Amino acid sequence: MTNENRDQFKPEDHPNDHFIMTSVVGSYPKPKWLNRMNDLYEQDDGPVDEEDLQEAEDDAARLITNEHERAGLDTVVDGEMRRNEMVEFFADRIEGYEFNGPVKVWGHNTFDKPSVASEVEYDESWLVDEYKFTASVTDRPVKVPITGPYTLASWSFNEAYEDEEALAYDLAELVNEEIEKLVDAGARYIQIDEPALATTPDDHQIVGDCLERIVADIPEDVRIGLHVCYGDYFRIYPDILEFPVDEFDLELANGDYEQLDVFKDPEFTKDLALGVTDVHVAEVESVEEIKENIKKGLEVVPPERLVVSPDCGVKLLPREVAYGKMENMVLAAREVEAELDAGEIEIDAPTPADD
Repeated sequence: MTNENRDQFKPEDHPNDHFIMTSVVGSYPKPKWLNRMNDLYEQDDGPVDEEDLQEAEDDAARLITNEHERAGLDTVVDGEMRRNEMVEFFADRIEGYEFNGPVKVWGHNTFDKPSVASEVEYDESWLVDEYKFTASVTDRPVKVPITGPYTLASWSFNEAYEDEEALAYDLAELVNEEIEKLVDAGARYIQIDEPALATTPDDHQIVGDCLERIVADIPEDVRIGLHVCYGDYFRIYPDILEFPVDEFDLELANGDYEQLDVFKDPEFTKDLALGVTDVHVAEVESVEEIKENIKKGLEVVPPERLVVSPDCGVKLLPREVAYGKMENMVLAAREVEAELDAGEIEIDAPTPADD
């Protein structure tokens, strides 16, 4: 894999010589009417059938993709309008999983934690139709987030496999099959979500082995990112540099970049997708504040290896706040690029010439 595959996402009319790619992690607040449609669909003999719900999901996906465009993002997502939860959605589509009811996870929130009752098998595609629709309503590159096998295994009850590791490896084969179908459909930017990684200190080798399976036979021009939100990153660094991915997407704004130094020694050799807006705060950071956060990333990597995004998915924020964060993030990135072009910013990160 090569970091050069980032250049394919630079717009032809990009205003600056430097390019700091702007993106989102995945989820976005759903329009209230879509939640209402889902509620009506769940009712027995309710007024909403599957065709009605699909039309509503199409409308929402089109709307949110357009919202990402209006904010100026270089790569867009449909906001995961068709997904309910990052494990449930996939478990519902994988043979071998079953659901036994909700489990309380935090506060008053519940999670329909699935059980693996038999050997997992690939049945029908999970995301290809979603990707095709999103790509058809935008002329910008579409990023496809997909929950990784380690999290799919860790956040499930394992009733069929000898251990979680064996389950994760089988799931990695299924994720590889899905990504191959996405690539055939035209996808060039895939993000593997592994929030369970940084919370478990000893399993990064399992994740690395899973990733080797996931990216087997995937073309080099397909950009593979790994999103790891919350957790103690010192537990997994520098081991993760061995993972076969192009970029690491990290949640650092929420912790005021206290863990930034973790990634400076030894040198960070991958692309850094840096969280520069805090998704846990329902206020829009100013452009100036986000610019300072972007410059934190330049302490770790040179600009040609920097991507910026919110810390994590923004689905729990008010929609106008989520939009404001994205819009200001794009404005901040463009201003930092212009200042880099003018030589006004000193880059602390090692450059290729230093190697």
